Amino acid sequence: MSPSLRIGTIGFCLIALCYGFARFAFGLFLPQIDAELNLGPSLSGMISGGSFAGYCIAIIAAAALTERFGARTVAFAAATLAAIGMAGIALAPSPAILAFAVIVAGSSTGLASPPMAAAVAAAVRADRQNATNTIINAGTSAGVALSGPIALAVNGQWRVTFAVFAGMAVILAIGAARALPSSRGSHSSVGLPPITRPLGFLIIATFLTGMASTAIWSFGGQLVSQILGWGPTGTAILWSCIGAGGILGAWAGSLVSCFGLQRIHLLFCGVVAATILAVGSGVAIAGLVLAGGALFGAAYVMLTGVYLIWGVRALPDRPATGLTIGFLTLAIGQTVGAPIFGLLMSGPGMGTAILTFAVLALLAGVVRTGFGHDRA
Repeated sequence: MSPSLRIGTIGFCLIALCYGFARFAFGLFLPQIDAELNLGPSLSGMISGGSFAGYCIAIIAAAALTERFGARTVAFAAATLAAIGMAGIALAPSPAILAFAVIVAGSSTGLASPPMAAAVAAAVRADRQNATNTIINAGTSAGVALSGPIALAVNGQWRVTFAVFAGMAVILAIGAARALPSSRGSHSSVGLPPITRPLGFLIIATFLTGMASTAIWSFGGQLVSQILGWGPTGTAILWSCIGAGGILGAWAGSLVSCFGLQRIHLLFCGVVAATILAVGSGVAIAGLVLAGGALFGAAYVMLTGVYLIWGVRALPDRPATGLTIGFLTLAIGQTVGAPIFGLLMSGPGMGTAILTFAVLALLAGVVRTGFGHDRA
């Protein structure tokens, strides 16, 4: 098996598990978790924000750990942490224990992406790196898409589902330890890089996109439950649509090569704004909501692929660090956005929350890339 195929396969599966299951599946099961543990919108937002905060802490460490210990070790640690966190969610007897487990599970996601970027940079041909990176990144959508049918198969039993996810994480940890290279970054590349124009603009764009995305990732299940009266089956179908649409994000590298970072970034930030309005509209019908979910998944994964390429291009000698900066500020935006959305829902109301977060997505889209030549 070629390095591109081997690393791409393991990376795709690792991202699918850590992002799709350990991090974003919480939003899918939030209505059932809320019903059992009596969380409420504000506490739900705080717990969702805690997941993103755990991600932030882990991804800050991930680039340095990858450069010191290698891609294989850090990827193994990511899968192991996901298993521990999701097992904790499955067994959580109280909101406090649940919050801690959600943070642990979310932090696994922070460890997952930087080692994969380093592995690709070290072992994959230069002309295949953008495509391999964006295929790996699209694993998010596969995890989200699979979580829906799994939820349907267990009839919305969130504890059983997270127990199954934890078992899958153990298997993947073994696979990562066997298949990934033990590549490290340059020993001379240490500390924080200078904040150039491309990095500065990347930080602004990802922060705004991260805030906007929590309208769906953290509260999508709540929105359709309140607007359309959907139960576990309806929200599972929505999550499957989000994940299926996100598979299109695998083509981010090709689209950027053809049309440039700036155009693709602006286009899909606009799509995110439109889909937030579609899913959260008080007059929405089922077909519009499901179509909006699929488009949101495609746009979000496409944008994370854009940010991956943006960060790696900005720091070509330190790909794990370049990816870390973009994905970190995306998660910081999500950490801030989730509780704010919850507070807006509890206070001014759902309409204000939806409109505010759609505007944030549009603001992200107008941020420039800062590169002289826009094509990857």
